[in-house]
Amino acid sequence: MDTTPRPRLDAVLREARERIDEVDARVLLAHALERSSAWLFAHGNDIIEADALDRFETLLARRARGEPVAYLTGRRAFWSFELMVSADTLIPRPETELLVELALERLPAGSESRVADLGTGSGAIALALAHERPQARVVALDVSAGALDIARANARELGLRNLEFRQGDWLQPLADERFDLIVSNPPYIADADPHLDALRYEPAPALSSGADGLDAIRIIAGAAPAHLRSGGWLLLEHGWDQGDAVRALLQAAGFDSVETRRDLEHRDRVTLGRRTH
Repeated sequence: MDTTPRPRLDAVLREARERIDEVDARVLLAHALERSSAWLFAHGNDIIEADALDRFETLLARRARGEPVAYLTGRRAFWSFELMVSADTLIPRPETELLVELALERLPAGSESRVADLGTGSGAIALALAHERPQARVVALDVSAGALDIARANARELGLRNLEFRQGDWLQPLADERFDLIVSNPPYIADADPHLDALRYEPAPALSSGADGLDAIRIIAGAAPAHLRSGGWLLLEHGWDQGDAVRALLQAAGFDSVETRRDLEHRDRVTLGRRTH
């Protein structure tokens, strides 16, 4: 019989804070216990069971090596809901919500608009648009079968039915279809960017794209006009220092009303343009 004293939850958290961020430690301990973070505040004196402690220690070690909390818990908050994520998907970022907001401004409520989300990953953008515009029809595309599995699972969990998912490279699966709006958060980091090491757990194809990071955006900007109705919009997320270059690409592709919007930290984040002919 194992008579080893079991520590209390507050003691386990104090120890964990010496190795990783306090917020991360609390999230991971709650995950190991299959409880909410709020529950921990009221149960600090509870004794942790051996199996839960083992689960937490494993998570703690992985986080200390740099693995993102979202991959350890399999969940990430985005927009008004929580999404499943995996190593097949990019982790949704808060700044991408600007892309959703700008898209919604161009999708009248109640209209049966057609929308395409290129490189959907976990489905974050497509699901947010489908949720806020239930009359719209959203097509979510990704080259990764694993990412599409996660996106489909998120759609089922949220009960969203006004989406379809297709596998393929950027706009290729769209054939001769036309849309009212095309949106994408494509890879836009330069291949040799030293910051990629900090993102090593996330799928490389979803992060970097060529020597200047703009290869995917060039493909999308060049091909999108053939898949947009007259007056349709293209919206692209990109890096903080790429606004000038992305505007030039959209203008060269024949887009009108081209502009770049900044995120909450006043950095260039989303460039958009309209097809007018």
